[in-house]
Amino acid sequence: MTNHLPYEEASTGNVALVTGASRGVGRGVALSLLASGFRVYGSARTIDEADLPREIRRLRCDHLNDDATAEAFGVIRSENRGLDLLVNCAWGGYEKMVEDGTFTWAAPFWEQPAHRWTGMMDAGVRTAFMCSAHAARMMTPRRRGLIVNISFWAAQRHLGNTIYGIAKAATDKMTSDMAVELKPFGIPVVSLYPGLVRTESVLAAAKSGVFDISTSESPEFIGRVINALFHDPNLMARTGQVLVAAAVAKEFGVVDVDGSSPPALTLADI
Repeated sequence: MTNHLPYEEASTGNVALVTGASRGVGRGVALSLLASGFRVYGSARTIDEADLPREIRRLRCDHLNDDATAEAFGVIRSENRGLDLLVNCAWGGYEKMVEDGTFTWAAPFWEQPAHRWTGMMDAGVRTAFMCSAHAARMMTPRRRGLIVNISFWAAQRHLGNTIYGIAKAATDKMTSDMAVELKPFGIPVVSLYPGLVRTESVLAAAKSGVFDISTSESPEFIGRVINALFHDPNLMARTGQVLVAAAVAKEFGVVDVDGSSPPALTLADI
């Protein structure tokens, strides 16, 4: 992990770490939180090459390496009074969907490549667990903080492939159980479901007609929703729950970067 960008100590705002911030939803969340006044740290293996403003503190980190994760949190601890928000976006599950010309994403479980388990369960669920553990050690003494786990409807019905469902169901169960253990400290934990997000890969697929992006969300949208949740004085009432980002946005009057209001999907819509 390297820290090559200068970072001023003058900021006194809320401190946020967004994992997987080099692209996709993670990058969008980091940008939104920065615009909302957070002091933002972004971690990823490829964070040095990411298209991010210099105000975001880059932590190059392979979260599959526990020592690297500990080092990243050590940097945050050394530069701040605490950590106020953790957003677990790191996820390797969408890599290598096509291999040797074959689309393996939707293959039955007995034909799934082994790397997909690693990308979803280790780089996804395990990374979120380890980062949440580090965050909890910083949050519980101050009795302050919020942990957001990015999840999806695959937790509740078959979507794409079996490993995807296992990973997202595990994420939601992790959220629920962490919430029980953090409740005495007043620290909420929620799972947050995005809709169809205009990530780099989705936009590329849309060009070939795979996706209809007319009602999609920008990567920044879910970050706006997280900011609204963070400032909700009644957030503890939601701890342990699965929340749909677009539904929360309607509740709080949050709109997307283009002023639109993405539809709040339900399980029946998926």
